[in-house]
Amino acid sequence: MPLLATERHDRILGRLRRDGTVTVAQIAEDCEVTAETVRRDFDRLARDGVLRRVHGGAIPAATNPSRAESSWKERQSRRAPQKRAIAAAALDYLPAAESAGIILDAGSTTEMLADLMLAEASDSHTPRSRYLLTDAVPIAGKLADVEAFDVETLGGRVRRLTGAVVGDAAVETLRRRRCEVAFIGTNGIDADFGLSTPDPAEAAVKSAMIRAARSVVLLADSSKLDRCSLVSFANLQEVSVLITDADPMPPLRAALETAGVTVIRAVAA
Repeated sequence: MPLLATERHDRILGRLRRDGTVTVAQIAEDCEVTAETVRRDFDRLARDGVLRRVHGGAIPAATNPSRAESSWKERQSRRAPQKRAIAAAALDYLPAAESAGIILDAGSTTEMLADLMLAEASDSHTPRSRYLLTDAVPIAGKLADVEAFDVETLGGRVRRLTGAVVGDAAVETLRRRRCEVAFIGTNGIDADFGLSTPDPAEAAVKSAMIRAARSVVLLADSSKLDRCSLVSFANLQEVSVLITDADPMPPLRAALETAGVTVIRAVAA
């Protein structure tokens, strides 16, 4: 039975991580689709900056910093099963104490975590009032009216592309907050460049979030591994836990181990 587009994309990325190259013919045979379908998949992944097209196939994208960025609405449906598994694994890192503060970064995977937290609160007979600080307008909109959460949003300018609040006011607020854990998203994670994102204003807020938390849990699906965006906002040593859906390649795996980062692989159902 032919695979869905997201499943084909996972197959393509898996071969790239394993073999360093992939051909149209290989994926067409593996996934039982036409060569034209595979070429469209390659084009889509190339636009996302994940791979680079070559004659007859593709190779991993260069590690040069990229400014490629898609909207938060587009990201919601992309690699959804993997992101859902990552978000479910992240529930284990919510602080047990009701008084502990939580930071939720903007992003499609952190938004899935917010959805799971909302479902968990709805199922609870004794809802807890958790303090939650976020820069994400979509997340704040979902949780603001829920009794189980005491939501604070950062003030500043909203980037329409990502739904994230940015600016000096947001960074200044974070300087005056201290929370137990921050759940952070990223556009890229690289052994040398660390965590990165295309926009300098978002990078500043992400850096401030990390400084405002006692521990940092990075939620990054495998398409973000071994990628660089324009602006680095943290080094690997600032991350406590990485939750992803595939084993990092040896150089990144070694760098994470050296940095003391716990790597959790979340398997999609």
